[in-house]
Amino acid sequence: MTEQLHALEENLDLGIVLPDGTRLSARFWLPQGSENSPVPAILEYLPYRKSDGTAARDDIMHPYFAERGYACLRVDARGCGDSEGLFEDEYSEQELQDGVDIIHWIAAQPWCTGKVGMQGISWGGFNSLQIAARNPSALKAVITIGSTVDRFADDIHYKGGVQLSENIGWAATAMSWFSMPPDPAIVGDRWRDMWLHRLENTPFLISRWLKHQNRDDYWKHGSVCENFSSITAAVLAMGGLHDGYRNTMTHLAENITAPVKAIAGPWSHKYPHISTIEPSIGYLQEALRWWDHWLKEENTTVENDPAYRAYMMHSIKPSASIKARPGHWVKEQLWPSPSIRQTSYGLGPNTLGKSANFSATIGRALEVGNKCGEYFPFGFGPGELPEDQTQDDQHSLCFETEAQCSDLGILGAPSLKLTLSSDQKAAQLVARLSDVRPDGSAMLISLGLLNLRHRNSFEHPENLSPGEPVEIDLKLDQCAYHLPAGHRLRLALSNSYWPYAWPEGKNANLTITAGELTIPTRSVPDSDEWEFEPPYSPAGRKCHALEPALESKQRLTENNISTLTIIGDHGKTEDLHSGIITSSKTKECWTIDLRDPASASALLTWDRSFERDSVQVSTKLSTDMWADETHFYVSQILQAWQNTECVFEKKFEDKVPRYD
Repeated sequence: MTEQLHALEENLDLGIVLPDGTRLSARFWLPQGSENSPVPAILEYLPYRKSDGTAARDDIMHPYFAERGYACLRVDARGCGDSEGLFEDEYSEQELQDGVDIIHWIAAQPWCTGKVGMQGISWGGFNSLQIAARNPSALKAVITIGSTVDRFADDIHYKGGVQLSENIGWAATAMSWFSMPPDPAIVGDRWRDMWLHRLENTPFLISRWLKHQNRDDYWKHGSVCENFSSITAAVLAMGGLHDGYRNTMTHLAENITAPVKAIAGPWSHKYPHISTIEPSIGYLQEALRWWDHWLKEENTTVENDPAYRAYMMHSIKPSASIKARPGHWVKEQLWPSPSIRQTSYGLGPNTLGKSANFSATIGRALEVGNKCGEYFPFGFGPGELPEDQTQDDQHSLCFETEAQCSDLGILGAPSLKLTLSSDQKAAQLVARLSDVRPDGSAMLISLGLLNLRHRNSFEHPENLSPGEPVEIDLKLDQCAYHLPAGHRLRLALSNSYWPYAWPEGKNANLTITAGELTIPTRSVPDSDEWEFEPPYSPAGRKCHALEPALESKQRLTENNISTLTIIGDHGKTEDLHSGIITSSKTKECWTIDLRDPASASALLTWDRSFERDSVQVSTKLSTDMWADETHFYVSQILQAWQNTECVFEKKFEDKVPRYD
């Protein structure tokens, strides 16, 4: 049967006026005739500049739903892109209240049936969940991708209480991203005044984030795990097992009482139909099934789908630039699943699976982390994925099984119990689980980090008492992995993981005297237990590369000084549809003296430009972070030019104690 598609009307600047008078700008796709025959609506609500930042992605997604009977809105957040007002912070109270007001506004329009769905990846995945937790009556369904339920324990800032280096990396990226002006073709002659007003009010986010090193009210705000039952809209949670946000899908499937389904693929930090790691799936078709059921009350059978579908990845030789992972799709009708068996492996002297008395020490090894890969693989950076773990393992305390007699399927989150003591009051523990292949290479399966001051509570840290044994529980990341017969499992422990995570001010020697690793196992399928439709992506916007993209990643160690330099020049591109010309380039230098954890430092620069007709603007951001044993130091310098004239310059500086 030929699918009947609607002709569309498109508006690049639909105005949504909020209760306080602030006007937000939305790109809008509407099936013709909807004023007389209303349709449900789908909202994507982001700070990422609809005129240029997400325009290409929006083109291959929102019209697909609109042609099939939905009003689709891509709204720029307050103070971002083409919307009025000022940006405050990620997931601020203002942002979330604006989201609720947007949904009320949409539901009241004559072209809307009163039913609204909300979707998004990353920022949009976060605020979709957070707004659903506020329970606006018109919001009936959500699709969240690449998000988290806990903004402190499992986000881009801190993981297991350990400060991620992405904390400063994201602060630099965000300040640069938000430094661009609104589109003059949308907002008119006031674009310059709006731009300068935004620059003058740029928030110093890294200072704010550094001052909240525990799970206080700042992080509880927007963490839906505070009250899972507040979500009543149906939730489809999706994400990539190569992404930094790989735990959310099972957290939601296990905890919310609203209708929920979870899907974990082998993807990077991308929508599942455009991931840089295959196999991608037909996200648009899968989402349409979700919307048609919950917004149109059609019988698409999504309510009968398994609670959790995951891609069980097969063992391959490690590479920082994997384009595809062989594997199988598995399904669990219930989650937690009764078919998952918890298999325990006791720790002994360098052994895993043979419990025995031992005492082993993890000492200084700031080299561990060289092969970690990026927290967020986006697909446009050099060498983003974990490499062969052997080099990192050589500087770690390792426990290894014998070769497996039969295939082993791993599905879920491994957990680790340890008895340890420290010679310092503050310390980190990093645990990596790897597949040791017959050729000797080691493929990372799962990772866990724990700030040992947070061993009992992320909210109330407790210093370690040097020499006093403590019991540690550490849950590693969710994984789906097929370990073949003849391969071994290796648990590697370290007390740092630079540059993935920022090290402590002093080196801590950790002494391990007992431990047990528990792995969730299940059968390995002979073929896929579930099938998705293949990706469908309509023809996108036509763009012309004016300058090529260039990427490089280099690590140099000399006289015990290790420097990692990453360059990502995204080139200069003309959007042939809008005429907008954009460019961006970043350089990151991560440096550490391998004899001194307090010596860690990062220098990040961003150059960005925007051109349309006679308007030419550019910004440069320099971000510097360093530390000593007791404090962090941060400095950011933001400069902006119109043509060749510097029209704005501001320096931000702060000194923040490491420990409260």
